[in-house]
Amino acid sequence: MRAVFMTDVGKIRQRNEDNGGIFVNASGDRLAIVADGMGGHRAGDVASEMARDNLKELWEKSAKIQTAEEAEKWLSQNIKEVNAILFEHANNVPACEGMGTTVVAAICTDRFATIANVGDSRCYIKNESGFQQLTDDHSLVNELVRSGQISKEDAEHHPMKNVVLRVLGTEEDVSLDLKTIIFEEDDVLLLCSDGLSNKVSEEEMDTIIKSNDNLEEKASKLIDMANHYGGEDNITLVIVEFEDGSERG
Repeated sequence: MRAVFMTDVGKIRQRNEDNGGIFVNASGDRLAIVADGMGGHRAGDVASEMARDNLKELWEKSAKIQTAEEAEKWLSQNIKEVNAILFEHANNVPACEGMGTTVVAAICTDRFATIANVGDSRCYIKNESGFQQLTDDHSLVNELVRSGQISKEDAEHHPMKNVVLRVLGTEEDVSLDLKTIIFEEDDVLLLCSDGLSNKVSEEEMDTIIKSNDNLEEKASKLIDMANHYGGEDNITLVIVEFEDGSERG
């Protein structure tokens, strides 16, 4: 298994409020994280950095994950714990009042991947069935699509597209979505902030992900494409590729 993390401030923003990374515990399992601090709130960069750092610390002290149930329990308990840490910090530090962050995280073992998300940062998978989004956005526009009030095409250019309904740090309790998939040879996970998914289509992502470039080149091309299309937001991604003994790229 191989993975790459990459982030870019984009072409407009002065500060990168995204954070993330790929972290390995003592058993060699990986935790991939992308966190997008809320740009409309103060201290978004503080929120995303605290989310990443706390999850990293908790992961590096964790025991081996044997089953999908253990992975889902770990993500649920620890993301909720981190939410409480952020909420307390926001309430105790005036400069951080109202801060929040999305998070999408994936525990990747040699048999399965378990994905958790809060907000509109996404996880996609490329496998034998094609390229598809695994997570559901916790956004106003996605709720309008789900309820049939607007079409998926309308959602792409909706004026309320950036309204996120659920993030870490703004409420005392948080609910998250969990999903476990079988992770097989040549499957690829792509985790990203909306700085990528708002700019690069799934077809374009698919083309780059399935190319013969190495992981760093794929990540760079995705970020370059988002910047080419305007780069109005920070752009952050993780690519995880499961290659059973392969030496490719």
